[in-house]
Amino acid sequence: MSNLTVTYYLEIMSSWCLWAEPAWTELKARYAGRVDFQWSIALMNAGDFPVSREQCDWFYRRSGLVMRSPFMLNSGWVEPARKGDYRAPNHVAEAARDLGATGDDVRLALANAAMREGKKIGDLAVAVAVAAKAGKLNAGKLRARAASAAVAARVAASTTEFHAHRLSQRPAFIVADAIGDKAVFSGLATAAPLAAAMDAMLADCAAYASHAAHLGKPPAA
Repeated sequence: MSNLTVTYYLEIMSSWCLWAEPAWTELKARYAGRVDFQWSIALMNAGDFPVSREQCDWFYRRSGLVMRSPFMLNSGWVEPARKGDYRAPNHVAEAARDLGATGDDVRLALANAAMREGKKIGDLAVAVAVAAKAGKLNAGKLRARAASAAVAARVAASTTEFHAHRLSQRPAFIVADAIGDKAVFSGLATAAPLAAAMDAMLADCAAYASHAAHLGKPPAA
């Protein structure tokens, strides 16, 4: 176990989480072997979702321009009749972990299927098909697991954990170290601010380790 852990709170259907993925990949490469990286689902509320493709496209134009993207995201996944219920792809991503797909591939495939290809992955069958192909998983087992009470409970718990940090924006990153320090980033989609905090925290951990090597534990009294 490393001295530093980064927890990335995400929603599969969040465009800002998709925009943050290059930063996540960059950080994982830069700090490989020195930092523990993990992700957790933080479901958006039903009212957070666009109510029409037109509204979704407006948000996509804004975020795409902010991120200087050479492409626009695809609103084809939007289904107004769902009234903001897009839990299925999140449950599928979580379920895939139980079947051995513990990395980023499945959840990225789901996000790209929706926001780059316009697939309606709010439908469980569509989400399962995308995830099973990306993770080389048995579709039947994946669907059964995604529909299970255990997975629903885990997703609910990680969402509650997200809100316990008094956060409302995704992506969110919690950086915690072995000496009790914590840095919280909410809504940022670039690597630089996280890297600055991580470098400072790693340096502090190294300083504490050096002190312990020279002077040992503090006096009991």
